[in-house]
Amino acid sequence: MDTQRIDGHALGKLKWRCRRGMLENDLLIERFFQRHESALTQRHASALARLMDLSDNDLLDLLLRRKEPGDDINTPDVREVLGMLRPPIRGSHRPGASLPANH
Repeated sequence: MDTQRIDGHALGKLKWRCRRGMLENDLLIERFFQRHESALTQRHASALARLMDLSDNDLLDLLLRRKEPGDDINTPDVREVLGMLRPPIRGSHRPGASLPANH
C-alpha cells in the first residue's frame, strides 16, 4: 500500500498541507510538485508530511543543504523525498562552466 500512488483528492490535501510561510520554501515545493506529482506514492506523502512538521527555517536549511535531517526524521523515505525537493547542485565541473572571480 505504501507504494500505491496517491489519488487526486489526496494530492490536493497534500499540496494544501505543504503551503508555507516562506517564499523560498514555497518555490522549491511548487517545483517538486511540478516534477513529481504524477508519481507520488503514499510513502512519499508520509515522508513529505514529516518534513512539513518542521519550522520554515529548519525546512529551508535542509532544502539548501545547510544541514542534514536529524535523527528524529532521518529515514530512507525522508531522505528520498528531500533529494526530490532539493535543487540540483551547481558545480564548476561542467564543461564550459567558469569559476567565479575572487575579489
